[in-house]
Amino acid sequence: MGLGVLDDKKLPHVPGTATLEDLDGLHAGAPRHGHVKHSKDGIILVPQPSDDPRDPLNWPLWRRDLITGILCLLSVIASTLSPLLAANTLTLTLYFEKSFTDIALLTGYHLLGVGVAGFIFVASARVWGKRHLYLIGTIVIIVSSAWGGASGDGHTLELVGVERRKRLYKSLLAARFFQGIGLAPFEALVNASVGDLYFVHERGTRMALSSLSLFGGAFFTPVIVGKLTSTLGWQWSFYLLAIFAAAMLPLVILFVPETTYTRDDRLNTDTTTTRSNAEYFNKPTDHELQHSPGTTTHPVQPNGPATTKLLSRETLLPFNGRHTHDSFLKLLLRPFPLFFHPGILWACLIQGTLIGWTVLIGIVLAAIMLGPPLFFNEVQTGYMYTGAFVGALLGFVLAGLLSDSSVKWLTKRNGGVYEPEFRMLLVIPQLIFGCAGLYGFGITANDTWRYGWFWPDFFFGLEVMGMVLGAVASALYIVDAHRDIAVEGFTCLLVFKNVFSFGLTFSGYNWLVQAGIRPVFMAISSVQVVVCCTTVLMCEFHALLSVLDLMVKLTDGADVFGKKNRSFFARHDILKMLNLR
Repeated sequence: MGLGVLDDKKLPHVPGTATLEDLDGLHAGAPRHGHVKHSKDGIILVPQPSDDPRDPLNWPLWRRDLITGILCLLSVIASTLSPLLAANTLTLTLYFEKSFTDIALLTGYHLLGVGVAGFIFVASARVWGKRHLYLIGTIVIIVSSAWGGASGDGHTLELVGVERRKRLYKSLLAARFFQGIGLAPFEALVNASVGDLYFVHERGTRMALSSLSLFGGAFFTPVIVGKLTSTLGWQWSFYLLAIFAAAMLPLVILFVPETTYTRDDRLNTDTTTTRSNAEYFNKPTDHELQHSPGTTTHPVQPNGPATTKLLSRETLLPFNGRHTHDSFLKLLLRPFPLFFHPGILWACLIQGTLIGWTVLIGIVLAAIMLGPPLFFNEVQTGYMYTGAFVGALLGFVLAGLLSDSSVKWLTKRNGGVYEPEFRMLLVIPQLIFGCAGLYGFGITANDTWRYGWFWPDFFFGLEVMGMVLGAVASALYIVDAHRDIAVEGFTCLLVFKNVFSFGLTFSGYNWLVQAGIRPVFMAISSVQVVVCCTTVLMCEFHALLSVLDLMVKLTDGADVFGKKNRSFFARHDILKMLNLR
């Protein structure tokens, strides 16, 4: 039992568990053990790269970082779609003569579009890869954003008749739904692409960056949109998005190749169940297997073979062939049973609930800031998201500092063996900051006469900080523990958080009116504490305390279920039992 993670006796190797350090104490520059590839720092590469120059793990780090950078920039643009109307609630209420709930549904149907498209896109990604979906998503964002801006009609409030307003509202509602479809590939697949492009020890900071791009940009949007609306009109928030997305399209076409790669099973040392690490260490490489028994061979260099060109006909094609022989319908259904997989369900709860509460906070801001005693306009309401943006940045910094460095430290303490449950360390600061933010916001937002605008904004920032930490922890856990079903796992996250948020746009405002801000937030804050504590079922809480050296030794009977869970579901595969794998 390493660092409190209860060992498993059923499988030679549990998926997700990986050896990152040479257990014989070899250092960088020393002869390597068997045929295993190492980094320059002596870290065993997990997964092992193949000998194929088309394998993304063989590409130079700068090229992989360029791809990630472009996808992160696109994610920032795409993520602005969800909160695009947060600062314009009053403006749109007056323009379309609709209720607060009707205007909230413009965001709700957008989130529904994300959830619906997610199921279709995950099947398509499994069959043909991710590149074509990034291209489609970017084009849909361009078209639907231009459509949304055109739904404003360009006329002043007095010149738009009642019937015309109804048609324009329905047009904007449809445009918002399609904006959700355009956002879906980025929410569902960018984190999975990070898993494609990097080894385990390289993923933490990049995953934190991709999570910041997906969430951080969303909180800076209302700050800009509020001022933009008062200056140019709300329609230009849509038009500018179309322009920025159009500017990014050539970069996607030229510099974001397909990242999906089908690797030999024995190279996936983090997902295999049939071979132990020791057995793998003594196996020859693919390069050596191609030679005759009497031929002298040489080990493959750690950096891999020569890479393909940055630009070529192969990298510019939207498709590079099928990646599976499974039927599209079977792949379409695969995410559904994974909601019953404890690891995936845990990730959905850790990430999705705090995102939903963030949507609810947006509803509160739109309601309380516009009335007494503050009487904020759309510009001032937009500025209230400054705290959330700062919180997202701080969450990114903390996640970046803790994710990879803590994993390396914990792996050293665990005899060089990495367990995905080490990623759950980030749930501790999520519990502290996220739940404190929810409780504090409920108390201060309930009495703005006493607390003013600063303290609700401050606690909003803490809540978002916790949300980013939870998003990084859940994304890293899915990639590391269940990389073979990571695409489906991220689809479950996408569907859960968007459907949950969609439900809150229906009922959230009525909750606040009927029960009051403070009682509602006291309830949801307590729910979030319970959600964070479900981590106990995945990696027993005393194990996390031992990680922080707050406990010297665990009792032999400690129930540390994370690795046991991975072993059980590797042996009792839900997808295989339902004939979906």
